Amino acid sequence: MKFCPNCNTAADDNATFCTTCGASFSAVPNNAGTVYTQQPIFDSTDHTSEFDANDVQENKLFAMLGYLFGFIGIAVTLLAKRESAYVDFHIKQALKICILNGLLALAAGVLVWTFIVPFAVIIATTVLEVISVICFFDVCKGKAKEPAIVCKISFLK
Repeated sequence: MKFCPNCNTAADDNATFCTTCGASFSAVPNNAGTVYTQQPIFDSTDHTSEFDANDVQENKLFAMLGYLFGFIGIAVTLLAKRESAYVDFHIKQALKICILNGLLALAAGVLVWTFIVPFAVIIATTVLEVISVICFFDVCKGKAKEPAIVCKISFLK
């Protein structure tokens, strides 16, 4: 019997994948016997390989604008660089964040008389701003990753 290195679930000796978490077992011999290591799992939110390297390098600046300046940055980017697939991907992600911020502001405005809703909106808005900063740095690195939390929202696919 062997154990999954990812979730520590017991598995049969001839198993190639963990039945609990899906981690792959591959045998790597060492001095202590056979050790099973986890193979990298495909990250479905990382779309970097789908874009041409030249497109990424030439359009990083425009991809950053939506995360930095919100709706204004998105509008400027749409007017300036609509033909880039890399920019289009980041415009959609920044637009999701902006729409969520707008919905949160609307909820806070309507329910301002309560105490808990505006407080919760402040926290949620702060989380979205942190996500925007993370996305900005991903663009600086030339990556095209869907932001956490926002990737679960299905509009603008």
